[in-house]
Amino acid sequence: MTSSVVFLGPSLERSRAEERLQTTYLPPIARGDVDRVLAQGVPDAIGIIDGRFFQSLAISPKEVLRAIEAGCRVFGASSMGALRAVELAPYGMVGVGRIHRLYADGIVDADDEVALVYDPGSLLPLSVPLVNMRLALDAAVRAGLASAELAERCVQVARKLYYPERTYHRVFGEIDIEPTDELTRFLTTHDAKADDAIELLAAMGGYLECLERRPA
Repeated sequence: MTSSVVFLGPSLERSRAEERLQTTYLPPIARGDVDRVLAQGVPDAIGIIDGRFFQSLAISPKEVLRAIEAGCRVFGASSMGALRAVELAPYGMVGVGRIHRLYADGIVDADDEVALVYDPGSLLPLSVPLVNMRLALDAAVRAGLASAELAERCVQVARKLYYPERTYHRVFGEIDIEPTDELTRFLTTHDAKADDAIELLAAMGGYLECLERRPA
């Protein structure tokens, strides 16, 4: 029987996550959380999706390395997981998803692109991560719902805002443009962090299934 843990917060609703992978779900990761998991026994896999950046000390690379060295496969995506996976790919951490690839390829390099504020009780997001805006606006351009110039203006405005203030309403207000209802619906339903979180759960699930099929 395999064991696994996933650190999940605002990137994906818990109910949606549970539909895709039955595992132990813990709140967004912070310094010391991996060590606490290892102290209870080394799981077969750990998934890091969301983490705490500014409220408390972020999970350190050394802590993740201890899990890898102990024989645990560690996956990262979407948010803090994507950042750590880029740093620790040479040591075996598995990066998943589009956001991870943006960082790995050097297209995005600022940590605050994945940052957002969320309700501590419900874990629901209260702002929009810049990387989500970037990818949603790119998709809107491809769909013919926005011009490349408008998309670039929105990204530049959002980049200058403090991350808790990043919402589509604020960005479009700053450039004094009223988006169409179709564009608004399109942007608010394109969520790269959620998509990447789902991809991580699928990757972890596949890995755990392979372990379970191994001869004893």
